[in-house]
Amino acid sequence: MTEIHHEGRVAIVTGAGGGLGRSHAVLLASRGAKIVVNDLGGSRDGTGAGSEMADQVVQEIVDAGGEAVANYDGVHTWEGGSSIVQTALDAFGKVDIVVNNAGILRDVSFAKMEEPQLDLVLKVHLYGAFHVTRAAWPHLRENNHGRVINTSSGSGLYGNFGQANYSAAKLGVYGLTRTLAIEGAKYNITANVIAPAALSRMTEDVFPPELGDKLQPEEVSPLVAYLASDECTETGRCFSVGGGYIARVGILEGEGVFLGQGHSIEDVAANWDGAMQLGPGSVEFTNGVMEQTGKILQAMS
Repeated sequence: MTEIHHEGRVAIVTGAGGGLGRSHAVLLASRGAKIVVNDLGGSRDGTGAGSEMADQVVQEIVDAGGEAVANYDGVHTWEGGSSIVQTALDAFGKVDIVVNNAGILRDVSFAKMEEPQLDLVLKVHLYGAFHVTRAAWPHLRENNHGRVINTSSGSGLYGNFGQANYSAAKLGVYGLTRTLAIEGAKYNITANVIAPAALSRMTEDVFPPELGDKLQPEEVSPLVAYLASDECTETGRCFSVGGGYIARVGILEGEGVFLGQGHSIEDVAANWDGAMQLGPGSVEFTNGVMEQTGKILQAMS
């Protein structure tokens, strides 16, 4: 099997000061990519800032013989996204790969959620992916090449209690990715999205220790690195990934029923079973983020 390399490519990885982002950055660098390690250095809820986290990952890459620079801007503002891309241009002259990974959590039940819990979560996850990709987009188009990998979540695809804000943002990232794939196609720009299950600062109190040990970030990064490669031309796809397991996730629409124009409420009720059918086959439907994780564990065993 021919080894996949990223020689000559420049990659931006947001939220790369730890967890999944660090793992993505280190792996891409080990295969020859030059890396912009972006991290605001704040806490899990998005408060605070600092340079230490990004600097440590840059040093790790440099010590291993790679090339990397740090960036400390927040992805949640238009200016921050532009500055992150400018860092790549100033240091390496171009940008080829954008891995939108930065994220925060402000979990609270929907009944108790207030604007501060909604606003910043949307801005970091959904706006953040938009801001950084939008700043990179003209350069990807000009080079007639680009790879965008966005990060969704099982919570976004399937829902999760206490995460209405996070779920809304993460499903929005999926919709954004689909449109990027369509608009980028003629410029050789691919866009894909992952829904990872991995132990990180964001999930350390979610997974029990025996499960977290199996769901290391390093088990997600090979998929990211493949999607970022020249060899992969897949686009507009979503993947559930974790613990060595990868599965494509899709939105399905059944054959449906035609009720005719001017149909009544009662017609809808009478044909409900037909409208609900998604057809025969072996497709399995995932009903929640814990079921997603359960499928990963089943595959691992």
